[in-house]
Amino acid sequence: MLMQRSAFLFALLLLVPQSEAQRSGEEETVIRVARTASPAVVSVSSRGGSGSGVIARADGIILTNAHVVGNQRTVEIRTADGRTFTGTVLGRDEFVDTAVVRINATNLPVAPIGDSDRLEVGQTAVAIGNPLGLDRTVTSGVVSAVNRDPRGVAIAAGLIQTDAAINPGNSGGPLLDSSGRVIGINTAILAGTTGLGFAVPINVAVDVMQQILTTGRVRRAQLGVDTRDITPEIARYFQLPIEEGVVVTTVLRNSAASRAGIQLEDFIVGLDGEKVEDGGDLRRLLRAHKPGDTVSIQIVRGTDRRTVSARLGEAAP
Repeated sequence: MLMQRSAFLFALLLLVPQSEAQRSGEEETVIRVARTASPAVVSVSSRGGSGSGVIARADGIILTNAHVVGNQRTVEIRTADGRTFTGTVLGRDEFVDTAVVRINATNLPVAPIGDSDRLEVGQTAVAIGNPLGLDRTVTSGVVSAVNRDPRGVAIAAGLIQTDAAINPGNSGGPLLDSSGRVIGINTAILAGTTGLGFAVPINVAVDVMQQILTTGRVRRAQLGVDTRDITPEIARYFQLPIEEGVVVTTVLRNSAASRAGIQLEDFIVGLDGEKVEDGGDLRRLLRAHKPGDTVSIQIVRGTDRRTVSARLGEAAP
């Protein structure tokens, strides 16, 4: 009888869900993020394909990828509670693969917005989306890197790299931090790889959203240079006068840079007194400005350090 009772209790224990006390802190974090953010994740369908989106405002404003909505003026939106809406594409910016969609609804669940400029490599990253039609799939990992410009991904946003699994259909869904705040909009994977996913920083996406909602279009300041990152290893190998910054590889004719006297092989090391360690820093600092703004740029030319002023132009739409 005792053995039978023990066997019964053991079998019963197998049916009892794992208690919170038995879960690791990392598991609890992912569970909390999934429970909090999943209601704000939507499915986006257009003639060109399907993907995901995230509700950014309770009055029906949704962020997704430009490549998800394509050139369509309307898309189908399916919310977590099973409702289907016709979404109006208010605007899109292919340059940073971001689109803004509106649905006629109120009091929608919203995912809080984080700050992608404050990300630390190694912090928790949780992706939620609809890969291959599997609604609200949750994957987790870390922020593998920031300010990435991977070859084969034509998005000029200084992307967030993550090893949280991202698959076709995740595009447009949120990448979240451990507090459930949106830090990026999932956008791409490198073909034939695993653990190499990328997201548009949420600060970039929100800037696009605010411009589209207020003016109906996106205006972007342009300095007019192409650059390559300088690392300490490269600096030592070529005996460069700096260890961090970017080297100018192209100066566009009649651009803000050319008018300011910036030349090929100049090193840009600062903008408005803030340090430029790589191309991501330069893009981030320029993103805070509008066309027509005047900025001071700290450059190194040979052994000479100098500051030049540039009146920013406007990037082509």
